[in-house]
Amino acid sequence: MNILITGGTGLIGQELCKFLINKYNLVVLTRNELKARQLIGQNSRFVTCLSEVDFNDIDIIINLAGEPIADKRWSDKQKQAIIESRVGITQQITDYVNAAETPPHTFISGSAIGFYGRQNADIAVDETFDKPYDEFSHQLCRDWEQAALKSQSEQTRVCLLRTGVVLSRRGGALKKMLPAFSWGMGGPMGSGKQMMSWIHIDDMIQLILFLIRHTELHGAFNATAPQPVSNKEFSDCLATVLNRPAFFWLPESFLKWAFGEMSDILIYGQKVIPKKALDANYRFRYQSLEEALKQIMH
Repeated sequence: MNILITGGTGLIGQELCKFLINKYNLVVLTRNELKARQLIGQNSRFVTCLSEVDFNDIDIIINLAGEPIADKRWSDKQKQAIIESRVGITQQITDYVNAAETPPHTFISGSAIGFYGRQNADIAVDETFDKPYDEFSHQLCRDWEQAALKSQSEQTRVCLLRTGVVLSRRGGALKKMLPAFSWGMGGPMGSGKQMMSWIHIDDMIQLILFLIRHTELHGAFNATAPQPVSNKEFSDCLATVLNRPAFFWLPESFLKWAFGEMSDILIYGQKVIPKKALDANYRFRYQSLEEALKQIMH
């Protein structure tokens, strides 16, 4: 079976490739082949452009490409780069799928829980939720998902991964938080009441493999653990696991000053429930934040 993967050198992509590389023929889209070979290994085919891929020969596409959303302030230029790297590449893939005579049977495409926009901490949000807060993160994810869904047909099913905060030592939010928390200088952000919907990297990978196996599944899936927590609970739990205090509190005004509009994704959150994954009998390996953090830290 032939799998095309984009974003293979990212946090999720690298880990996923470890599981796929010995079972399937991998075609990896990358801007930097040397880096990709070092991170993923030699037994894959690397391409720098989608035009190098024959989509009639691809069985599954896993689209994880995207400029990191929380690495820089959201200048107009940065917003455009974020949109292009997600919506632009997804639209290109869709165009190739739709032009193929024997298109891939499965297209698993990235999205994020930012789709729902900011929500009150007491509102549980599952995939049926239809009152998103209209802000940049929602607009981005909406357009990103719509670009993927345009390739859906009787021959191709589309699954969308509305991903939460992926917990791993190797990258993402946790890696950024660890230095401060390890020194006992961590703590909540803003009100601390905003919800954090998280997922252990192992569950992220296993959920993708689950969607590959279960060909009857399609549509949007919340890639989040069943027990979201508030930012304060997250901070306290991380500090406890590290055996450190968590006294420092980053006020909302500082976050807005430091990060501008991008601070919205730190200050606000959403309480996301993975209803469709649970209904399909996916069993989460890490349901509680404490066991997830203990496994990562030890």
